[in-house]
Amino acid sequence: MSESKHLGVTPPISVNKSSKEEEALTVELLETLKREGQFDSDAESKNREVVLGKINNLVKEFVYLASLKHKLSENIARSCGGKIFAFGSFRLGVHGAGADIDILCVAPSHVTRDDFFHIMVDLLNSRSEVTEMTPVPETHVPVIKMQFGGVDIDLTFASLQQPTIPEDQDLLNINVLRGLDEKAIRSVNGSRVTDEILRLVPDVVSFRLALRCIKLWAKRRAIYSNSMGFLGGVAWAMLVARICQLYPNACAATIVSRFFYVFLAWRWPLPIFLKHVENANMHLRVWNPKLYPAEKLHKMPIITPAYPSMCATHNVSTSTKRIIGSEFKRGYEISQRIMKGQAEWTALFEKHDFFRQYKFYLQLNVTSTKEEAHHRLRGFIESRVRQYLVRLEEVNLIELVHPFTKGYDHEFVCASDQELQRIRDGNIPDQSSTPALGTPEAAGTPAAAATPAADEQKTSAEDCGDNGGSDPATDAADNEGKPQDEKKIFTSSFYLGLLLKEKDQFTSGARRMDLSWHTQEFIKLVKGNEVWVDDLMSISVRFLRQAQLPDEVFEGQPRARLHDPNKKKSKNKEKRSIDSANDSKPAKKAKVANAHVPSTSGVVVETPVNQNDKSESVSDGGSGNAGGTGAVVAADPRAESVTIAAPVPMSNKSGAIKLKLL
Repeated sequence: MSESKHLGVTPPISVNKSSKEEEALTVELLETLKREGQFDSDAESKNREVVLGKINNLVKEFVYLASLKHKLSENIARSCGGKIFAFGSFRLGVHGAGADIDILCVAPSHVTRDDFFHIMVDLLNSRSEVTEMTPVPETHVPVIKMQFGGVDIDLTFASLQQPTIPEDQDLLNINVLRGLDEKAIRSVNGSRVTDEILRLVPDVVSFRLALRCIKLWAKRRAIYSNSMGFLGGVAWAMLVARICQLYPNACAATIVSRFFYVFLAWRWPLPIFLKHVENANMHLRVWNPKLYPAEKLHKMPIITPAYPSMCATHNVSTSTKRIIGSEFKRGYEISQRIMKGQAEWTALFEKHDFFRQYKFYLQLNVTSTKEEAHHRLRGFIESRVRQYLVRLEEVNLIELVHPFTKGYDHEFVCASDQELQRIRDGNIPDQSSTPALGTPEAAGTPAAAATPAADEQKTSAEDCGDNGGSDPATDAADNEGKPQDEKKIFTSSFYLGLLLKEKDQFTSGARRMDLSWHTQEFIKLVKGNEVWVDDLMSISVRFLRQAQLPDEVFEGQPRARLHDPNKKKSKNKEKRSIDSANDSKPAKKAKVANAHVPSTSGVVVETPVNQNDKSESVSDGGSGNAGGTGAVVAADPRAESVTIAAPVPMSNKSGAIKLKLL
């Protein structure tokens, strides 16, 4: 009996073709995505082609120079070749306007990764088209990040175990992996996985349109980020590809509808496969929870199709899995209305409401006084926020920790050391407010670039200053003749939303939540990495109520009030679930008793300091002032905010950070 021909590990659910109504909805989806700017213009497409051609030529020049360095003759050096492979969204054909391009640089065996991060970096530095270049050699996948001709580029590297790289080099051939180290295998597999996905879908046109839709939906709903514990581009692509396998003759609109239907009902941690896992006997580790107990802990395993198969979603946590599940539910409900003609596609792409969903947030701030050092620190912090999240999930009173997928980056020019120190302590000026002291508008100081990275939008820079006090003319005079970057500081802020458990009927009295140990452990992790430089950097964590969030996170939209002061507060609490977090109206909270910090949020912060002191704050700031004594939590009644300063003291009777819930 011959094996039935189908793509995937199981037969299709349906081989029926889509109806005329579904085909019409596909046309509407295409037009909607065009209006949403999800396609390159002709000029952008041509520019990308030009950029790729220039980078390909640079790679050949790099291989030639590296070959000469390793004592090869000029003729042999010229014949060594070198080639680039685009992968990711660009290779899949689903990149949008302004999207970056992932590129793999492949070189022969004698060219090393060290050559790449020296010779290639020098070549790129010599090009006027290259800006904002940041080499990142010490990561799982070493990369050079840059802008080349106005296009964001992530350039990775792999040296294959062969003397030359021909123009027709095929990376899908499994033999290219022989003799490679883990970093090279991960780099090469970026391209191999992309090509395998395209090979395993029955209809590439429907796949691409459906994937564009899902990518836009995931970004708008703020669940598109592998580093933050959600799903990255390759994981979303594999999910869509699996639906295409299950419905091989369906149009894009049907694929999108079935996407939400299938994955809302999926029995995680049942894994997603696009094909059966290969075992090539090359002694490389392949995803197998039976052999590796740690892989049993994966919450939403989605397995890459190229050997050696790996889990693309190992960063997903208990909290982020629940958030993704709630978004699947929302997407299913809206897609059903769309298929019935009761809603438009734009309803699916409605923007997230992260900064109105929760009453309590943690703001993680890092600062550096050197731009290059800050780029490294920011990238490291972004890749480690999920480890802080996992620690917080261990707190008994926390129901869920929701990380926001984007950071807010700013560059400030301060008029005094006091202003600089305030920012290092975590008091980041709100960029939506009027110009403060030290800004070019107020003091005549040249503006520095700022890049708040929320939801793919960039805002213009404003410089930092004190929110009240000194005279702008005096500040300008003080800075006259000083180097422009003397008081410059770079900041990045990341946000975590906290959903707390309801107080049950069997609990009496006050509840206390101590985050000091979990925060201290995370700060130790950050400061223990080689990227950390005490004299240049600082880190702080602030506990904020929703009303204390900076205006910039709302991007000019009105912020919803959590409590109406004109209404009498009810003593009864409403039942909450993760689904209620998607509501535009936040869940109600209990009445709050008198506290050290004025609040209507339901959280009282206890700070074990002398009652005669109105407030006290000690910040690490990277200066070493705190020594080994630990920092006191800042509870400033005027600011109505709490700063978990770095280093955070261990949990004890005299220095713990306790959030008292009534």
